[in-house]
Amino acid sequence: MVKVGIIGGAGYTGGEAIRLLLNHPEVELRFVHSTSNAGNRLADVHTDLLGETDMRFTDTVDESVDAVLLCVGHGDARKYLEAHPLPDSVRVVDLSQDFRLAATSSIGNRRFVYGLPELNKKRIVEAHDIANPGCFATCLQLGLLPLAAEGALTDDVHISATTGSTGAGQKLALPSHFSWRANNLSIYKAFEHQHLREIGESLLSLQPGMKSTINFIPYRGAFTRGIFASIYTRSDLTVEQATELYKTYYREAAFTFVSDAPIHLKQVVNTNKCFVHVEKHGDNLLVTSIIDNLLKGASGQAVQNLNLMFGLPESAGLKLKAAAF
Repeated sequence: MVKVGIIGGAGYTGGEAIRLLLNHPEVELRFVHSTSNAGNRLADVHTDLLGETDMRFTDTVDESVDAVLLCVGHGDARKYLEAHPLPDSVRVVDLSQDFRLAATSSIGNRRFVYGLPELNKKRIVEAHDIANPGCFATCLQLGLLPLAAEGALTDDVHISATTGSTGAGQKLALPSHFSWRANNLSIYKAFEHQHLREIGESLLSLQPGMKSTINFIPYRGAFTRGIFASIYTRSDLTVEQATELYKTYYREAAFTFVSDAPIHLKQVVNTNKCFVHVEKHGDNLLVTSIIDNLLKGASGQAVQNLNLMFGLPESAGLKLKAAAF
């Protein structure tokens, strides 16, 4: 059994990581750290865990574990590791954005590998530490990687994508408050979303010299979970060629699947899957991509990376049924 701890277990990603690891056949969850909830039962904070465990949050870290999932906020992961350096024997999967970019991927002796399995599986298998991708970044890259790998991103890319309220985190803020979000729709960080930087690095690694501009409009949706992305760019590929290109690229992917039929968000909510669909409209190739932002976009992908790092079956603990109806 791989011994794992969670640091920052009170938020949405921490709660999903707890749920997954408690039911993982090859993992022993040794501790869940939360300074603000130390001593409280996990099930009192994450009420979906009632009946699953009697574990309590702790404000100490068991350094005998094999790995930790670092589920603290953006900017706090680096601060945590600077203030509380872990033994070299402990591997880290960080769910924040602190180590995703090449220029910021190191701290001390740790060198973080970008943890998108559909892009970096061989490097993840050999990695000591992983920077888990962002939720939007995961959904959008999985819609674009096959084109970049073929050198087929030759024109600007236009993206609109809508995310559920859990993407804003658990801390109360106006745009994530139910009375504000319900029956509402809004744009945020248009053309400037922070995930564009990691997307750009990944695409350039597959298609060096790519000149395409990625135009991204994110939307806040009036639902809790999931991301639905619509991506289009001019392309000479026929729909048959594009579909075959995508199916070939993802033929060995454990969780990314190309659908021949149009896709909808409920197909992937509560799973670690990504579904992709390709259409052609005139000169434009339209790609739709869907994920659960808390699973494939966060904690599920972190467990997927953990499996790869420790030589476990890639889908271990992640065979989840979609809440499709």
